[in-house]
Amino acid sequence: MQNKKLTLCLLLSVLFSCNKKLVPSVEPMIIPQPSKLEFANGDFILSDETQLIASEGFKIASEYLKAFILEGSGISLKESTGVNTISFVKEENFTNPEAYTLEVSEDKITISALSDKGAFYAVQSLRQLLPVGFENNTFANKKLAVKCLKIEDAPQFPYRGMHLDVGRHMFSVDFIKKYIDALAMLKLNTFHWHLTEDQGWRIEIKKYPKLQEIAAFRSETLIGHYDSQPQLFDGKRYGGYYTQEEIKEVVAYATERFVTVIPEIELPGHSQAAIAAYPELGCTGEQVEVAKKGGVYENIYCSKEETFTFLENVFDEVLALFPSEYIHIGGDEAPKTHWKNCAACKQRIQDEGLKDEHELQSYFISRIEKYLNSKGRQIIGWDEILEGGLAPNATVMSWRGFNGAIQAAKQQHQVILTPGSHCYFDHYQSEDKAEPLAIGGYLPLEKVYGLNPIPEELSPEEAKYVLGAQGNVWTEYMQSSKKVEYMVFPRILALSEVVWSSPTQKNYKEFAARVENFHKRLDALEINYANHFYEIEGSMITSEDQVAFQLETASQGKTIRYTKDGSEPNLQAEIYTKPIPITESTTIKASVFNDVEALGKTFTQEILVHKAVGKKITINKKPNPAYLGSGASGLINGIAGSDTRFNDKQWLGFWGEDIEITIDLGKETAIQSVETRFHNGNVNWIYAPKEGTVVFDTAEEKQQLKSPISEELIVPMKVEKSTKTRFIKLLIPNFGIIPHGKAGAGNKAWTFIDEIIVK
Repeated sequence: MQNKKLTLCLLLSVLFSCNKKLVPSVEPMIIPQPSKLEFANGDFILSDETQLIASEGFKIASEYLKAFILEGSGISLKESTGVNTISFVKEENFTNPEAYTLEVSEDKITISALSDKGAFYAVQSLRQLLPVGFENNTFANKKLAVKCLKIEDAPQFPYRGMHLDVGRHMFSVDFIKKYIDALAMLKLNTFHWHLTEDQGWRIEIKKYPKLQEIAAFRSETLIGHYDSQPQLFDGKRYGGYYTQEEIKEVVAYATERFVTVIPEIELPGHSQAAIAAYPELGCTGEQVEVAKKGGVYENIYCSKEETFTFLENVFDEVLALFPSEYIHIGGDEAPKTHWKNCAACKQRIQDEGLKDEHELQSYFISRIEKYLNSKGRQIIGWDEILEGGLAPNATVMSWRGFNGAIQAAKQQHQVILTPGSHCYFDHYQSEDKAEPLAIGGYLPLEKVYGLNPIPEELSPEEAKYVLGAQGNVWTEYMQSSKKVEYMVFPRILALSEVVWSSPTQKNYKEFAARVENFHKRLDALEINYANHFYEIEGSMITSEDQVAFQLETASQGKTIRYTKDGSEPNLQAEIYTKPIPITESTTIKASVFNDVEALGKTFTQEILVHKAVGKKITINKKPNPAYLGSGASGLINGIAGSDTRFNDKQWLGFWGEDIEITIDLGKETAIQSVETRFHNGNVNWIYAPKEGTVVFDTAEEKQQLKSPISEELIVPMKVEKSTKTRFIKLLIPNFGIIPHGKAGAGNKAWTFIDEIIVK
């Protein structure tokens, strides 16, 4: 009997000790990167014995931490003094309310901040020092180590934002909360909620019930890409709206996470849904339908008094729901066609002494701004609000590159950077042809990380007007919340570091290692992120002495193996150690390997060696900074651009300019043909030229490149000419002004050109 008791005691002791087993500390790999992080010896032991000390001033941060630890592990922090404590301490010497210090020693964790907001961000850093099992309540132990260290941290910019368009596709309140949770985890502090569009009005306005009955629903939705011919629709009624109670719930939820929700009510453009409900708000008074596809529509708000009354009444209800200082009023892509033919608008121009319809837009924006200013609010608008004169107190959100930000800052207006080249998360993030459908373009993680929100054209004094940056999520091609997550993650991680961390700390390879580690946390949170870390990037190296192909991967500690005969690489394939010499047309395939298998997808690149590859090329105009591709040499490097994505590494983009390209073959060379391709994605303001000219060494050797009249996305041009020449010159005129009824009507068209093949 005595032996049985002893055995039972030993068994209970083993079980108890297993439950109390110490889990080792997590290697700190925090995103966004803290300003200063110093390691120390030892560990803090978090357990049921840990005490929590917090004053009333840190209620949100301390309650968040307490709940996170309890829900994640079952460890209940006691609110009392003693040893083994987590303390929240007010630091009066801080000047930035978002700054904090997090110090972990063997006997205590101390969070110091001026405000609850700063303490909350400290908690988010501490969160990343805990095992990922805390994120999904799978951490089974009641005792763990937290590595001793000290973090001193503060954000680089006060505005750190993410946008979400719910007009094209709508998402549940639960998903909106999940989205806000992700922002808070990454220390982003602004949620820009795009609530009204041509394709749907998503906010309940009690004074105007037709906005819920008519404007919130469209009859059907485009299937596939806008550029597809013919366009097909699903025939299904689609829509919905957020009730005012739901909006209050979201705003309150965001407030508890120090995320400000900024609503966007689009005007004067992108308003066809509202006009469908109330035709009198338009210039023609004719009944229109809620738009069924993306694009730019000519039905915009008329400048008559009835419209301003409507908008002021709408804003009265909006302001009651959103306490934010800023209200976004859109202001982009407003075609002036109806205004030019509208008696009321002509009268308004005359009465107000305006020069034209562009100044009428400035009047429209300024009048709304004045009303919102009278209510104690400030406006943000897309950079088109600069046209015709900027409203007196407006903040400019610069999306068409950096020029809008530069212009506004030089006028001493606050600006937020969100250039399409770096911040549009509806663009493709990989060159993999299997990527889910997107609007176009190419925005990989590294390019987001490379954003500098302060344009170099600004002086230090002008740079003070840059509030920060924002990522934008337009949802024409995002029908589900899982697709939104795929497009946002991990690019949002790069953005968080751009707006929080110091630019002097930037190191993409080091960041990439932290992102790869962060994937485990995203898995635990059930976030459907895009994983391109085992993908391979390829690029040509061309010069007079060498034509070679270079392979790279973001993943660290792995091996690239490749073949040149088109076969699938395996563990016996050649290991990549240096650029691969290219002497003839070939197909390279490559994969990332660990010691036992291939990881990710096979990279494939077809290379066409022709007579211009590696030769000298010059262009009389510089490509737009947002669309530099691989530079001028990328036009004769043997690699064709994507058939769908104008913003990959091969296409070069020029805005509204005639271009002249000269290729020097080095010596007189016999040729048979010259050909190239132009992108024709009209929804993105891109138009193939109507014609071009190829000039050889003498004026007599001159041939016309004729573009077929085509609505295809890719338009080829070719000259077949048997001759000898050293120089080949291509004269490519810009398409001109985008015609009436098309996206970007009235603006200059873009020209995008691909590989120039000389045979």
